[in-house]
Amino acid sequence: MAADRRGKVETLALRRRLLSNSCRLFYPEDPIKIVRGQGQYLYDEQGAEYLDCINNVAHVGHCHPLVVQAAHEQNQVLNTNSRYLHDNIVDYAQRLSETLPEKLSVFYFLNSGSEANDLALRLARQYTGHWDVVVLDHAYHGHLSSLIDISPYKFRDLDGQKEWVHVAPLPDTYRGLYQEDHPDPAGAYANEVKRVVSSVQEKGRKIAAFFVESLPSVAGQIIPPAGFFQEVAEHIHGAGGVFVADEIQVGFGRVGKHFWAFQLQGEDFVPDIVTMGKSIGNGHPVACVATTQAVARAFEATGVEYFNTRERQRQRHRQREKQAPHTGSPTWDSIPGLQDHALGQRNLPPGRITWEACDDLKYGALHTSSEAHLRDTMTPPTEWLQFKRLKFPIIP
Repeated sequence: MAADRRGKVETLALRRRLLSNSCRLFYPEDPIKIVRGQGQYLYDEQGAEYLDCINNVAHVGHCHPLVVQAAHEQNQVLNTNSRYLHDNIVDYAQRLSETLPEKLSVFYFLNSGSEANDLALRLARQYTGHWDVVVLDHAYHGHLSSLIDISPYKFRDLDGQKEWVHVAPLPDTYRGLYQEDHPDPAGAYANEVKRVVSSVQEKGRKIAAFFVESLPSVAGQIIPPAGFFQEVAEHIHGAGGVFVADEIQVGFGRVGKHFWAFQLQGEDFVPDIVTMGKSIGNGHPVACVATTQAVARAFEATGVEYFNTRERQRQRHRQREKQAPHTGSPTWDSIPGLQDHALGQRNLPPGRITWEACDDLKYGALHTSSEAHLRDTMTPPTEWLQFKRLKFPIIP
């Protein structure tokens, strides 16, 4: 292909001429031209190899052979929308239901995490009859206009905070209002949400939903204190709202110990709506919303159908392998190996990575155990991090 022979300088010039400057590059001072990915590595046009510590959707590694094979086979069979009857979509929904609490039993399949969160917002408003949303500070929930409005990470640089959006403090026990030495950080942060809810009600407004990443990622990989979600849910439900757990960047085994990040809060916590993104299909455009029968029935009562044009074919990316003995859907069945690897790294000294283990995991994510010791200065001990095949330094 001509593009393969184009030099980096020419590609960069074309990009600057044809694409908006809003579509930013990583490392803009010296961009990397990536032409191939394999496992946990990316390769530039000169063949240089980079350990990919950035990509968050190639969930079981770049170009996983089972995913590639399944996609190729499906592309030769069928590509249509979800309004025809087909096994793949129901097979996948059934398998997904087996990982979630029984209450979350209705599924909508979509093309992106942003679509999933937008639908979750519609579901919440239809079910509750309310409009307002409570979110955490620094949150990011997607690029659609409806989601920029509930993403402090974005709206503060744009049109500002809408009157129907209400921001509670991030439950950060490392740098936040209530830290590890607090006797009850979960309760203290939940009371901040309660205070926000009370303020909303005093203005005569009503809460439709509390939106939260189960482990806030853009906000800094924050692990909420155990019990926080349960107490917040009590306050939100008391105000007539629903609890939406955004698992788009943190679900599907990425927390290691559990399949879903909200499960870190304990087995007794069940959200009303869960959203998922492209990690479902190893970066292919497919996403999902899971919710309760009650929420789904309220949405159905509008009489307006919901469908998505492309997701059924993409279910095939995961489902094809179910037809073969002793194998499951390619992306899904690789996840337990990633979880085992993440858990195995827990026993390492802080800040150390077994690169032999990373090399053995030819298709999968990079997991570190870089737990900062310098809690007095709140700075990570970057000198302990030893990275191989990485062009750029680790920036605190």
